[in-house]
Amino acid sequence: MHEAKVLVVDDSAAMRALFSDVLDQAKNVRVVGAAANADDARRQIAELKPNVLTLDVEMPGMSGIEFLAEIMGSAPMPVVMLSSLTQAGTETSLKAYDLGAVECFPKPLKATPEQFAKTVGKLGKIVLAAANSNVRDRQAHHARRTAEAAAAPAFAWNGHIVAMSASLGGIDALSAVLAAYPANCPPTVIVLNAEPVVVEAFVGRLGQEAGFSARLAKDGAQLTQGIVHIASDPARHVVFEVGQPPRLRLLDREPVEGARPSANLLYGTMARAGVPALGVVLTGMGEDGAKGLKLLRDSGSDTIAQDPASATFGETPAAAIAAGGAGQVVGLDRLAAAVLAACSMS
Repeated sequence: MHEAKVLVVDDSAAMRALFSDVLDQAKNVRVVGAAANADDARRQIAELKPNVLTLDVEMPGMSGIEFLAEIMGSAPMPVVMLSSLTQAGTETSLKAYDLGAVECFPKPLKATPEQFAKTVGKLGKIVLAAANSNVRDRQAHHARRTAEAAAAPAFAWNGHIVAMSASLGGIDALSAVLAAYPANCPPTVIVLNAEPVVVEAFVGRLGQEAGFSARLAKDGAQLTQGIVHIASDPARHVVFEVGQPPRLRLLDREPVEGARPSANLLYGTMARAGVPALGVVLTGMGEDGAKGLKLLRDSGSDTIAQDPASATFGETPAAAIAAGGAGQVVGLDRLAAAVLAACSMS
């Protein structure tokens, strides 16, 4: 893992100073410059050669979103967007993911310096991971997956329940997989460790664009065809409960190996239930999901790990592969087809 050389782009001098101070204290992260606007950032990128940007959404002149589109259209590089946790901010975050941002980080509002430092303490780890991430041509991939989804054959479900997990880069990866999901998709539960308000906006967008029903995971929710449940509440785990039909349960428990909701816990409960299932570990940072996927595979379930080379953040799927949990290793461009094939009667 190489050093993150960060250019901080924010129109506020106070925010530039605060973010720079926090990032300079992070291990293997070095702030090489700070820019007040897109013109300033453009000059410093050429001069300082950063390998990651933190980019404020709201800037005078060219906005952060417009500058992100320019970067990804000319010389793609890892960009972590900083946005407020407002309704407009979450919608902008989704647009940033679509354009190619590797992560969107909440910008604290009305915080004291101490609160600010605590809130953005994890930003250093995200920036370091971003500097070592895979930046892909998302526009070409989006066009390809849209064409593939349109050409997909009719789906006949074979009874398998799908469980997926993702963290950093997860919204982009899930957008690719779920774009091919039919209206009568297999029952699906997803552990997505991302900002809950952004996940809520993502679920809302899926509800408007997808043929299936997308919902935030609720306690007691039935796992039936045509519904995708997404769990992201950092205060509660999601587990599988056997029944006709099976259900989801949300539990108030301590984090499992630092994760809540825990993909390992979800996969483990499915493995113990012995139901026909498919487990899928997608892009992310850390190892949550690796042990659980191995439990699923050992129980006889089908399992897939995203090819780390195709993941925005390959650490989690690589851990799943190393743990022996991956029955298949599949690139992002073939993941949707692999998931539906494992759940199809044909």
